Amino acid sequence: MQGRPIQVRSSGDPDAALRVLVVGSIHGNETAGHAVIRRLRALGPPHGMRIWTLRTVNPDGIAAGRRENAHGVDLNRNFPHRWRPGYHSGARPLSEPESRAVRRLVRQVRPDVTLWYHQPLRQVDLSAGADPALVRAYARRVGLPAQRIGFLPGIATRWQNTYFPGTSAFVVELAPGRLSHAAAERHARAVLAVARTARTTAAAAPPIHQWRIPFGAERKGDMRRYAQRHYGIDDFRLTNPRVIVLHLSVTDTAQAVYNTFAPNRPDPELHELPGVCSHYVIAKNGQIFQLVSLRLMCRHTVGLNYTAVGIEHVGRSEAGVFARPRQLRASLRLVAWLRDRYGVRVRNVIGHNESLGSPYHRERVKRLQHQTHADFPRRYASRYRRLLGSATPAAGRARAAGRNNSSIAAPFNACKEPHDSHGEIDNRLPEGRLKRVRVRLVGR
Repeated sequence: MQGRPIQVRSSGDPDAALRVLVVGSIHGNETAGHAVIRRLRALGPPHGMRIWTLRTVNPDGIAAGRRENAHGVDLNRNFPHRWRPGYHSGARPLSEPESRAVRRLVRQVRPDVTLWYHQPLRQVDLSAGADPALVRAYARRVGLPAQRIGFLPGIATRWQNTYFPGTSAFVVELAPGRLSHAAAERHARAVLAVARTARTTAAAAPPIHQWRIPFGAERKGDMRRYAQRHYGIDDFRLTNPRVIVLHLSVTDTAQAVYNTFAPNRPDPELHELPGVCSHYVIAKNGQIFQLVSLRLMCRHTVGLNYTAVGIEHVGRSEAGVFARPRQLRASLRLVAWLRDRYGVRVRNVIGHNESLGSPYHRERVKRLQHQTHADFPRRYASRYRRLLGSATPAAGRARAAGRNNSSIAAPFNACKEPHDSHGEIDNRLPEGRLKRVRVRLVGR
């Protein structure tokens, strides 16, 4: 708004199964949570966890010493879920660059647990949609009561818990004034302890061997230009995967797949750069190799590369994949972990041949709008989804249904933000003045 950045720091394993976001303040006159952020940054996360710490969403409010931002808007009334006018809530939902920056961050991180620090009520809110066991566990550790604050329109936690089923976002109301060093230590350690509890519900990653293809600056530049042409997205990064695509390699070895994907050269079919690739390849013996970082787009499925993870299965036929138990088990474990990590629904695990039917399919180049391939047609993809559904771990079911059984989370397609044609607006599509607020990720 006034040129002050919203600075986010991340620490821990980039591929950790558990993701935690902690926000020190959203109101400019409620700054006690900053002490917790400082202590968390000093402690660092335990193994298997990645933590993002955001000192404040409202740097202009901090500078002015007032609750609202520079527009006089209460940012914690500016989120889309049950937004209402008349609460210093802005002209419309997400009217403020700070709240839009939070939306982008949450979509990129997709945290399992989010804590928002406020003052001065001295309680932990049993926020609607959050896991009450997590909330009560945190309250016990810090010696505060776990109580419901009651309904407030347009608040961040309700928006997160509604639009991102399976997450637990809740408010911690600290006492008035500054937080003592001992209290900051207690709250920081409670964050890590509660997050470790949540980690037990996450699907475990299968053994994955790193075998990365070259993906340097030139290939990233080619991917950015491809994304601009095909999706109108000025980025090479995969920041919001919503689809997992199953591919058949039509080769006999993983080495042949690597040899095809490693060179950055125009593909023989569409004659475009960058070279084609998928994120993973699963060998016939069940070994899983990661070829590309999950933070990068790959060219594997026309119309879906901006939001899809690609998995190659070595073999000459889909029937062969289903006939090899080790390969099939490895595939199901990998997909279960990816689903749990990104909140991908079973119905969005698709065969390459099903790409045109995906609600996330979008293609700007007219000649490619009906382009697809024959591998993993519906017959085999449906069979795979049935196996995946029956093998889904408790964590995956919790994410799909929402952890709070007393509050059924709406599905993405039925719970839309304004102007959202797929239940999720891609966070890199043009959205007016988004770039006015600089969100800086430190320590990635």
